[in-house]
Amino acid sequence: MLRLPSQPTPTEWTSNWKEIQPALRKVRRSMASLRTSSLKVMRVSQLDSDILDIELVDILKEQLWNALSLFKPTFKESFEPELIGLLNLVLFKLSIYDSSATYGSQLQNLKYRNEWKHGGAFESIAKDAPLTKAQKIAYGVLTVGGQYAWTRANRYITMKGWGELDESNIKYKIYNILQIGEKYWKAFSLLNFLIFLWNGRYRTLIDRILAIRLVYSKKSMNRQVSFEFLNRQMVWHAFTVSKTNYNQIIFYFTNFFFFCRNSCCFWCL
Repeated sequence: MLRLPSQPTPTEWTSNWKEIQPALRKVRRSMASLRTSSLKVMRVSQLDSDILDIELVDILKEQLWNALSLFKPTFKESFEPELIGLLNLVLFKLSIYDSSATYGSQLQNLKYRNEWKHGGAFESIAKDAPLTKAQKIAYGVLTVGGQYAWTRANRYITMKGWGELDESNIKYKIYNILQIGEKYWKAFSLLNFLIFLWNGRYRTLIDRILAIRLVYSKKSMNRQVSFEFLNRQMVWHAFTVSKTNYNQIIFYFTNFFFFCRNSCCFWCL
């Protein structure tokens, strides 16, 4: 292939690239010191995604309990924490671990990103840093494993009656430590939620600990709120109420004209 005389050789490009490296580093340092606008993610979208995830888990649990209805009732009661933990583990693998977003977050055009890579001037850059494998595993351990461990331990301690033992007993001390830990966790979760309402970052305490934040998956997509379902619900509710009143009126006149004809009758009223 012929090369025009005006075209530089590859060696010239390489030398020019090396020469401008100090200037590029200087520009990068100056850009890092500049103040940029903070990233704003709607709080209602983040909270709606959590509600959608809870509804999805409830639907799957209902299907699971229906499938296990033919088993002995003691089977469900004995292995309920394990079954729920397995269900949450499957959802975690198919959502957070594979795509860095829950199903509710995907419906709200949200995903998780590594906030450790977006400090200072890099908060609002176009490219989001993906979650590391360590962050995903830690999230699964704290959410799925933590919920299962707490539920199983709480059921075992309650069944054995550790809270009714003598205060000098080591089992009572463990029970007391768990109760105090639960109170502190709820207090810190409430504080984190208040901070979230103020700045819109880190919806849960686990998100803040792991520095994972919900951001828009597609920044060019505008949030569109559809009221079609709400309109249908309101129309259907009004229709059912009017139909109920109509049936009561028909029932009243039927009893009044064809039976007792007493306006003070209990059945007519």
